Amino acid sequence: MNTIALRRQGGVALLEVMLAVLLLGIGLLGTIGLQARAYSALSDASMRAEATMATEKLLGVMNADLVNVAAGNYVFDGSAAPSTALAPWVEETQRYIPGAIITVAVAGQDRRYQVDIAIRWTRKNGGDENVHRVTSYIGF
Repeated sequence: MNTIALRRQGGVALLEVMLAVLLLGIGLLGTIGLQARAYSALSDASMRAEATMATEKLLGVMNADLVNVAAGNYVFDGSAAPSTALAPWVEETQRYIPGAIITVAVAGQDRRYQVDIAIRWTRKNGGDENVHRVTSYIGF
């Protein structure tokens, strides 16, 4: 009777080990997936931070250079080459945000200007487009 009970238990330990390996594998795959998503979110946050710093830098430069703002030297739609006043900022921004599409619009007069800056980029091919848009008022 004792040998019959042992035969029924034979292979149970192997089955338990296989089940444990399966569960561990599923857990590891889930962890790897979470790490990939975290890396993607970190990369997007980095690009947003770069876009924020770039727009703040341009607004500071424009506020100190109202003569060129009034002359329209900071207007840029991305279709032509940027003006001499704007070219260094555009080059720097595109270096930190690869593939960035930049537009700068200025409206106003008499030392009161509304500045609209938009920086668009796509982190990976076929991915969603990210847009960082800032509207500010300078020269008041």
